[in-house]
Amino acid sequence: MAKQFADNKVDVIIYAVERSLDSYKFNLLHNKQLFINQLKTNTLGSRSIDEGSMDEDSGMNFSEYVAVLSGNTDLLEKAKLEKKIVTLESERKGFLKERDTAAAKLEEIKGSIAFHSDKIREARADRAHFESQLQRDADGVPVNKLSVKGVPDGADIKAVAARLQEIAEKARTEGEYNKIGEIYGFPVMVKTESTAKDLFDCSVNRFFGLKGQICSCGVL
Repeated sequence: MAKQFADNKVDVIIYAVERSLDSYKFNLLHNKQLFINQLKTNTLGSRSIDEGSMDEDSGMNFSEYVAVLSGNTDLLEKAKLEKKIVTLESERKGFLKERDTAAAKLEEIKGSIAFHSDKIREARADRAHFESQLQRDADGVPVNKLSVKGVPDGADIKAVAARLQEIAEKARTEGEYNKIGEIYGFPVMVKTESTAKDLFDCSVNRFFGLKGQICSCGVL
């Protein structure tokens, strides 16, 4: 009948006796036991329990129910105040949590701004230094002023390239930055990094500029 005419819902009426909780407790225990039996016998189906205005969220809680049956309005007012206090405490906890989250996010943003501001300042200083040291040929093309240890000054580009290739293949720095030369006052360094490829450990040399700056992933 409930499925056909009541949208599969059945009202449960709880009876109580003034100044006594015996009837209420008996009905409550009966409903709980019935629900437990349905779970044990797997006959629950799609049924759900709706206590109406008797639950903690939508209306009268157990303390208010006791106050109404006792006939003492002071107890009822006390129960209502306790309910408001619980609500306020819950809202306060939510506010404090959101405040702490926002404060942590603010500090994270401040740290990010400071970090990137330092990087911008360093990049501008490097650019100014580079432009002050830059040399160009008659056609206005920047002159390659790269000097590498082990290569005589004035050597052609092929000799420099051969030396760099030798360093890339043979250098072993144990994870440290080793200076191998410079260009326009900027140091050029090499660092040996360990990596795994096809289940084998291998070492790769990468080239860096000042403060770990790299180009093309540090690979020649």
